Amino acid sequence: MEKSCTLLIHFDKGTPAIANEIKEALEGNDVPAKIDAMKKAIMLLLNGETLPQLFITIVRYVLPSEDHTVQKLLLLYLEIIEKTDAKGRVLPEMILICQNLRNNLQHPNEYIRGVTLRFLCRLNETEIIEPLIPSVLQNLEHRHPFIRRNAILAVMSIYKLQQGEQLLVDAPDMIEKVLSTEQDPSAKRNAFLMLFTCAQDRAINYLLTHVDRVSEWGELLQMVVLELIRKVCRTNRGEKGKYIKIIISLLNAPSTAVIYECASTLVSLSSAPTAIRAAANTYCQLLLSQSDNNVKLIVLDQLNELKSSHRDLMVDLIMDVLRALSSPNLDIRRKTLDIVLELITPRNINEVVLMLKKEVMKTQSGELEKNGEYRQMLIQAIHSCAIKFPEVASTVVHLLMDFLGDSNVASAIDVVIFVREIIETNPKLRVSIITRLLDTFYQIRAARVCSCALWIIGEYCLSLSEVESGIATIKQCLGELPFYSVSEEGEATDASKKTLQANAITVSSRRPAILADGTYATQSAASETAFSPPTIVQGSLASGNLRSLLLTGDFFLGAVVACTLTKLVLRLEEVQPSKVEVNKATTQALLIMVSMLQLGQSPVLPHPIDNDSYDRIVLCMRLSCNTGDEIRKIWLQSCRQSFVKMLSEKQLRETEELKAKAQVSHAQPDDLIDFYHLKSRKGMSQLELEDEVQDDLKRATGQFVKDADEANKLNRILQLTGFSDPVYAEAYVTVHHYDIVLDVTVINRTKETLQNLCLELATMGDLKLVERPQNYTLAPESSKQIKANIKVSSTETGVIFGNIVYETSNVLERTVVVLNDIHIDIMDYISPAVCTDTAFRTMWAEFEWENKVAINTVIQDEKEFLDHIIKSTNMKCLTAPSALDGECGFLAANLYAKSVFGEDALVNVSVEKQTDGKLSGYIRIRSKTQGIALSLGDKITLKQKGGS
Repeated sequence: MEKSCTLLIHFDKGTPAIANEIKEALEGNDVPAKIDAMKKAIMLLLNGETLPQLFITIVRYVLPSEDHTVQKLLLLYLEIIEKTDAKGRVLPEMILICQNLRNNLQHPNEYIRGVTLRFLCRLNETEIIEPLIPSVLQNLEHRHPFIRRNAILAVMSIYKLQQGEQLLVDAPDMIEKVLSTEQDPSAKRNAFLMLFTCAQDRAINYLLTHVDRVSEWGELLQMVVLELIRKVCRTNRGEKGKYIKIIISLLNAPSTAVIYECASTLVSLSSAPTAIRAAANTYCQLLLSQSDNNVKLIVLDQLNELKSSHRDLMVDLIMDVLRALSSPNLDIRRKTLDIVLELITPRNINEVVLMLKKEVMKTQSGELEKNGEYRQMLIQAIHSCAIKFPEVASTVVHLLMDFLGDSNVASAIDVVIFVREIIETNPKLRVSIITRLLDTFYQIRAARVCSCALWIIGEYCLSLSEVESGIATIKQCLGELPFYSVSEEGEATDASKKTLQANAITVSSRRPAILADGTYATQSAASETAFSPPTIVQGSLASGNLRSLLLTGDFFLGAVVACTLTKLVLRLEEVQPSKVEVNKATTQALLIMVSMLQLGQSPVLPHPIDNDSYDRIVLCMRLSCNTGDEIRKIWLQSCRQSFVKMLSEKQLRETEELKAKAQVSHAQPDDLIDFYHLKSRKGMSQLELEDEVQDDLKRATGQFVKDADEANKLNRILQLTGFSDPVYAEAYVTVHHYDIVLDVTVINRTKETLQNLCLELATMGDLKLVERPQNYTLAPESSKQIKANIKVSSTETGVIFGNIVYETSNVLERTVVVLNDIHIDIMDYISPAVCTDTAFRTMWAEFEWENKVAINTVIQDEKEFLDHIIKSTNMKCLTAPSALDGECGFLAANLYAKSVFGEDALVNVSVEKQTDGKLSGYIRIRSKTQGIALSLGDKITLKQKGGS
């Protein structure tokens, strides 16, 4: 049988102490040995041993000891031993203890009195406590505050016992007297706490009579006052006004703990603008004054909640929140930026962007190792500001272009994507951006940034001078041709392979990557990680970033160079009147393309050119030689049009998400509304009136309406036993974030009384039962509600098993009814979430758990199958709807969700339609933990069949 336990001590099972050794040590006169033996005895008892023979030894040899540590350990020992027999009667030997406790309560030493009073707080046996009550009450008037403090707590715990009100009839009166005369802050707090828990009206009365002095009380007492206010206002909303005044007065308290509690109490009780503003100001003040990062994160969470419910009031505090960026911690900075980005308005955008620019400038001084990541966050923040308010783009775009050559690849990619978007959405900035890009192009070191920058050059160089300098920049970055000399080809097989091996190491580590459209490709790690020093292939000068990247074997970049040159030459034909110049440029471009193909097929590089890039470069060569109008239109206009379409879709998606967020619940048409103009305003302060008005508005807009729909509740009821069983049981399962509550209804179907009826539960998976439900006696044909709490520690499908065990009066053995298993669904823990394509691919590369499920379904349409999977896994499709349009017999999409524990779940669906109309392919699930990958896989296998 499990018992409640009042203390926990870590126990090392390595060398368990033997009862005889403990006994010998206790009988000796050596005090340190006695202390050690007592500690061992307590640990053994806590670990389930009984040690019955020790009790008399302890009474004889430990009780008389004068040592304070021994006395304290004796009290701990008495706290954990069994004081009653099987029938619940107090054991006779406890009388010995009683006398000792009475002596302790009258002991001349204050420490002994204090710890004994503290021990009485944990005693539940009225027979032992009753004779001690006079001594406890005497201690309420002791001169030492330590004793008074503990005496008040002892009175409170005795009063809370089952027969407590008979034992101490006038306890509230006594404590109220103590409270009015007490000077010690801690004792005063205990006395107020006693009134709060045992006689709430008296506590309220005391608070309201001393309302002017509340701000002078100690911090401990103020915390209890706030607790009382919360409790009173929940049960009696009409009284709120006068209590809110008390909270506002406490906002100036010297203790930070008190002002934090005040702010959160204000937010939970009132929606009046004055109150919310005061709370938000307090949070901002704490954010800047506290140095502990955990405190800052908690305060930012509170501000985040305020932002979602009171955005208009938070907008004024945006600059105060931004000051939290001064903290070096990345999580704090990320949270701060997330909050600020949702509070931007046309009035504050300039200030915010100015601040973000200053922060970007600060990251250039390379003192902190995380500067690159922080810069990337700032760039993304500025990017979203510039998309929402295009007029600020001109002030930031040139500053950010300095970071195109950043050693942190991710932030450089962010900059180039930002530039690409701004140059399209802000036509005025086109000329200045192009000029700046051509000037700084040589600094770019990463292949992915180079290819994006080349695309911008190819699309947006329009005038003659721009096109010419575009071609010149590319030539300069490629250096002299050829890329290697033919005479050395023979030697190259040996010598230059060695020189290149060092640079090509990164390329050879290949792994499958997932592309933006959801398909697989082999990606070379070079594009992301390594910037090898420029390679000197004998006979050529090492100049230019494009050259060094090509010499590491990055031919995808080579194909991009070829396309950009082709576009520039086609545009040159339109803007350059002199045919000679055009032909000159065309031949130079052709020479570059041929050189790249030669390099790709030479033995100088460890890997030959891949087929895609080869075909692409050859296509560009063909086009340069003969161009028709159709081709010109495709190359010079269609690319830009599809980019514009992509941008407009992205914007449409974002506005739809915002609209979905903005929809609030509405009230029922027949709900009552109070018209506050008709309210009497007698004796109400401005704040109280504001609060009333806000409550009425909330009632009118349905914010007080409970979320859980009663009809929906019936869907979650599980039948646990059959109708013919002697005990019928059903459970209503509620899943909160970290725990599951089982509300089990048990009905006795027989004509007999069931005794010691107990619901026994066991769990499998990452579920833990918090406490065992107690035993009940069920009258014939009566029912009982039993609640069980189960903690959940990770996103995994769990199972709860159980039995109902009971005894009947005429049969001695126990009867067991086995319950149905309850399966906890992973879907209760994951919710759809959004992440960028780059983030998705990074996670895909990092996560080690992959579960691959073959597609097996009766659904015949790819799009319909994808929708079915999204619906049954509760995930968000990251692939744009336009990318899934049209019929091609093939579909690839990425899905993403996040669990309540912050774990990520990634899914890639690749479906192909066979000739017989059936769908085939695979669904791949990746996650950091095994639980999600397996549970999601099981869920998909179960649900993917489709059909009715």
